[in-house]
Amino acid sequence: MSRQVYLYDPPDRFVAGTVGLPGRRTFFLQATAGPRVTSVALEKTQVAALAERMDELLDEVVRRTGGSASVPAVAPTEVSDNDPLDTPVEEEFRVGTMALAWDGEEQRMIVEAQALVELDADSEEDLAEAEERLLQDEENGPPMLRVRLTGAQARAFAKRALDVVNAGRPPCPLCSLPLDPEGHVCPRQNGYRRGA
Repeated sequence: MSRQVYLYDPPDRFVAGTVGLPGRRTFFLQATAGPRVTSVALEKTQVAALAERMDELLDEVVRRTGGSASVPAVAPTEVSDNDPLDTPVEEEFRVGTMALAWDGEEQRMIVEAQALVELDADSEEDLAEAEERLLQDEENGPPMLRVRLTGAQARAFAKRALDVVNAGRPPCPLCSLPLDPEGHVCPRQNGYRRGA
């Protein structure tokens, strides 16, 4: 079966968002171009890591080019997007592996999110070899979302993604674990329930 690549070059919109209540949210990346919408599910930590690495990569591009790259220092307000995800949100696949790259010739950030795949291997060596084959197989690999963004779009994506991650449940002032609306059992108070 040939690989399904959802390519957006460029997208009209590329955002991270959630469905559900804090504490029970499902995180998505969503790319849109005209009537096409692709939504892929991933973990909160993956969204945070993607946003942080994207900002770091953009900062490095600015540093290495001496500021000549078309990358703003902060997310421009004219490209910021605080709208909810386009509905209906239909998961194409769950993300396993993500990759970032900078195309210096076209001044574009390339984001790739590849579907989660379970590999059978008898040893660590076999597992590493199977992973490498999977990553190199352009024709028969798992589904992939590939998005090419301008520097401004990438900054706006990273800012929104971090805002979405941080919009969850507030942390307990004593133990920093998330507070549920009905409170939580705080280990710093010997298990006594602390209200929100």
